[in-house]
Amino acid sequence: MRAIDAGLLICHECHQLNRHQPEVKKQFCTRCGARVHPRQPNSLVRTWALLITAAILYIPANLLPIMTVNSLGKGQPDTIMSGVISLVENGMLPIAAVVFIASILVPTFKLVGIGLLLYSVQRHQPMSVRQRILMYRFIEWIGRWSMLDIFVIAILVAVVRFGSLASVEPGIGAVAFASVVILTMLAALTFDPRLIWDNTESDDDHE
Repeated sequence: MRAIDAGLLICHECHQLNRHQPEVKKQFCTRCGARVHPRQPNSLVRTWALLITAAILYIPANLLPIMTVNSLGKGQPDTIMSGVISLVENGMLPIAAVVFIASILVPTFKLVGIGLLLYSVQRHQPMSVRQRILMYRFIEWIGRWSMLDIFVIAILVAVVRFGSLASVEPGIGAVAFASVVILTMLAALTFDPRLIWDNTESDDDHE
């Protein structure tokens, strides 16, 4: 049984359970005074908007240079993929693997995962509740690693400052990539996970 079936609403601020009052147009938490809803208003629309924007920015994030390493006055702009290839060619396979996973696989998985989750909930596709909730939790957990590339660039830009000898400059691709990471994190936050349970009757998993 869902909380809403028992006439209860949860506050997203303090997690207090409140008795649902259908006759009240705007209901507030009895503990902290925050607005409570049976479901977050326009959750699917907002999440789709953030996800589509992130998917559009994901193209320049991978095609445009993410940083330029200057050495002795010369530098070669690198995209995420060309940077991974350079690391592999220089024998730094572990670092290349970390960058590839954090900068290519994780954002791709988040975009595809959130899209599948939204589609399955909105269209009542035959995906079990257990599969949906595991996917949602994994997307939330893995999101923190998406900023690894941006942190590395920020540290290099701050540390590697030797004038004409050596320097690191961020590229426009870094801005697009950071935007993708932030937008996917916001998409995961705006999605109301309670929607996963709203069509359990159409799923085979009733546990």
